[in-house]
Amino acid sequence: MRHEALSHIFRAKFRDELSRFLAEIDTAVWQIDWNVNVQPVGDGTAVLKYLAPYIFRVAISNSRIIEVKDRSVVFSYRKKGSNRLRQVTVDVMEFIRRFLQHVLPEGFMKVRHYGFMSANCPVGLTRLRLLILEHLKRLQFSLEDLAPSDARPPLPKPVCPSCGGTLLYLFSLIPARFCRGST
Repeated sequence: MRHEALSHIFRAKFRDELSRFLAEIDTAVWQIDWNVNVQPVGDGTAVLKYLAPYIFRVAISNSRIIEVKDRSVVFSYRKKGSNRLRQVTVDVMEFIRRFLQHVLPEGFMKVRHYGFMSANCPVGLTRLRLLILEHLKRLQFSLEDLAPSDARPPLPKPVCPSCGGTLLYLFSLIPARFCRGST
């Protein structure tokens, strides 16, 4: 997807979500071009290598905790790109803070080996891929299916209290701001 199209989609989704919390937002904000920074990140191998230890294991195992004494914790770690074990001593509160950064939020769970990921699964991964592709071939949808079901009705246009005609917005005068009206 081109980054210009992505910026329009991101802006629209951001506007929709923000409108749930803020009643009025200056419409000029949504007329400005947005820039979405899109960069290729490779095949994802580095991300998987980084996330794998956090998904399959706890943040720090008991074997890495060397000593706990007098409000300090000594534990071992490996510096990135090195195989040498190093030791660091931190305050107990700092250790707890670091540990809690790796605790999963409520409702999330660690990866478990069951279902098709289980070693005892009778269906092989090749067969499973074929079943998924076969199901996707039969899947049909239209853009109407993707529309939000709780679409809000359009806001009524402002009317003149005297004659009942539709009011036309030209510009606003806000102190210490430039006008954005037509000339």
